[in-house]
Amino acid sequence: MKILVFAEQRENKFKKPAFEAVKTARSIADQLNAEVIALVVGGDVQSIAPSLGGYGAQKVLIAEDRRLAHYASRAYARLVADAAQAHHATIVLIPATAMGKDLAPRVAVKLDAGLASDCTALNVEGSEIVATRPIYAGKALTKLKVNSAAKVFTLRPNVFAAGESNGAAAPVEKISADLTEQDLSCVATEIKQSSARLDVSEADIIVTGGRGLKGPENFAMIEQLAEALGAAVGASRAVVDAGWRPHDEQVGQTGKTVSPSLYVAVAVSGAIQHLAGMSSSKYIVAINKDKDAPIFQVANYGIVGDAFEIIPALTAEVRRK
Repeated sequence: MKILVFAEQRENKFKKPAFEAVKTARSIADQLNAEVIALVVGGDVQSIAPSLGGYGAQKVLIAEDRRLAHYASRAYARLVADAAQAHHATIVLIPATAMGKDLAPRVAVKLDAGLASDCTALNVEGSEIVATRPIYAGKALTKLKVNSAAKVFTLRPNVFAAGESNGAAAPVEKISADLTEQDLSCVATEIKQSSARLDVSEADIIVTGGRGLKGPENFAMIEQLAEALGAAVGASRAVVDAGWRPHDEQVGQTGKTVSPSLYVAVAVSGAIQHLAGMSSSKYIVAINKDKDAPIFQVANYGIVGDAFEIIPALTAEVRRK
C-alpha cells in the first residue's frame, strides 16, 4: 500500500499544512505497513523537496515547470492524479487550505475516488481509515469510511501536529510535467496578499475583532495585541462586510475555518456562522461587554467588560511578561 501526499508550497517555501499532512501520512503508514510518497509541484522546488523526509516521506516526487510557479487548477489536478496512478497510491492526503479545497475534488474525480473533506482526525481501524469531520456548520462531528478503491482526504490545517523535523532527507525523483494548453487554460498569474501579516488559516494564535469595536480605527488595538502575542489578526463577517478589514482575515462559515491553539475573540457576539469557523480552536478567550453573548458558550475563558479598557491593559501586560 502507498500513500501520496500533496505537499503545498508557495514561493518555494512549504506551507505548514504540508508538514502536517506528511507527518499524518507517516503515522497512518506505520499502522498499515504502507509507503509515504510526497508530491511537490512548482516552478523550482528541487532544493526544498528533500526536507519532507524529516517528517516521514520515504520518497519525494517533483513536477517542475516555470508555468507551475502559481497554482493552475487543471494542471495540478492532473499531476496529482497521474502520480497517484503511476505509483499505485490508493490513499491521497491533501491539506484543506484554499488551494487544497479546490484541488481535492478535481483529483477525486480523476481517480474515481471518494472524498472526505476537512477532516479533523484520521484513525486506523483494522485495515480501514476512519475519518472524523464536522457537519452542520460545526455543530456535530461524524465518522466515516471511504469505500472506493482510491480514497482522498483533506486535512484541516492546525489540527494535525507536524512536530519537529528529524533532519532526514528523502530521495527526490523528478516526474514529467508535460503540460497541454488545456491543462493551463486557467492559471494564476500573480498572487497578492492584502498585508504581510500571518495568515489566519495557519496561525497558532489569532486575535479577532468584531463589530463591537465600533469602527476600523479601533482595530489598531487588536493589531497591537496580536503583535505582542505573535498572532494573526482575524475579523468577523460584519466587520469585513462593513469594509473595515480585508476578506482574507474573515473567520467563519463564509470566511476561513481556523483551529489555532489560542483564539481571542474581542467584541465578537458569536453568531453560529462565526462559531462554525473557530469552535475547533484549542483554547478560546472571549472578551465582550454582553454577558449573554453566544461566544461565551464555547469559550474556555471569558471576560465580561469593555474591550476598550481591557485590550490596552492586556497588551501592556503581555509585553511586560
